[in-house]
Amino acid sequence: MSQPYKEIQTVEEWKAALEGSASRPLVVFKHSTTCPVSANAYNEFTSYLNGGDADTNTDYVLVKVIESRPVSNQIAEDIAVKHESPQIILIKDKAKYWTTSHWSITAAHMKAVMN
Repeated sequence: MSQPYKEIQTVEEWKAALEGSASRPLVVFKHSTTCPVSANAYNEFTSYLNGGDADTNTDYVLVKVIESRPVSNQIAEDIAVKHESPQIILIKDKAKYWTTSHWSITAAHMKAVMN
């Protein structure tokens, strides 16, 4: 597998990803590039994706919350989830299915929920 996730930077890319969740689950990782807690969560996210446990029938996207603030805000609005960072959100059928944030983002937690 090449890059296990796609970074989305525009509201249009987000809208397309959200639409896609009608047929494939979508995992959104909201990442702050200036936060040490987010750096740890990013390592857990990529560890999950690269560890062989990630579901290949799921789409994974990353949103940098500072650099792509309009996208981050639109996600919170579209799926009615309070913005947090770092944050991981599982979306199925264009609706929030599960979310967690901060130190709760671990490869083991993702594996337990996703599998």
